[in-house]
Amino acid sequence: MFLRQQEPLGLGHSIWCARDIVGDEPFAILLPDEFMHGTPGCLKQMVDAYAQTGGNLICALEVPMEQTPSYGVLDPGARNGTLTEVRGLVEKPAAGTAPSNLIIAGRYILQPEVMTLLARHEKGAGGEIQLTDAMAAMIGTQPFNGVTFAGQRFDCGAQAGYVEANLALALERDDIGAHIREFARKLVG
Repeated sequence: MFLRQQEPLGLGHSIWCARDIVGDEPFAILLPDEFMHGTPGCLKQMVDAYAQTGGNLICALEVPMEQTPSYGVLDPGARNGTLTEVRGLVEKPAAGTAPSNLIIAGRYILQPEVMTLLARHEKGAGGEIQLTDAMAAMIGTQPFNGVTFAGQRFDCGAQAGYVEANLALALERDDIGAHIREFARKLVG
């Protein structure tokens, strides 16, 4: 389902706009600029983890430290396989201040209580209503974990990431993979 956010007040605000649809049920968020490719899919991996842990789950991926100022970053606790306890969250930390290189990668399973926190319309990083801030306020009151995705992530919010995603998936296809591979060879000479 899609809703239209009437004003660009931040990700937290856009999620809050869905409060009547979410109601009192846990819900998933999939940000479209993060394309996750794998088998099983990212959300399936998260749903399987949710069956074990309940609470709140986010997709967590490692990035180079110099990229952390562009993302929400986890302050990690104990690790158990693909699960990482979330002790804290920081939205777009200043360079050199991130608690780890584990970022939130655009996939969430959250409890409906986050809507109460988002209803406060408190502004965070960039003067926007941040989902990360509302999630951070729930840490310690409910289980909160990051699930490391076993697959490939493409940042389609960047032009190069969008092209990479299309090329990678085209190369996997039986019907056009060989043609795309030959075309790419000709381009790069």
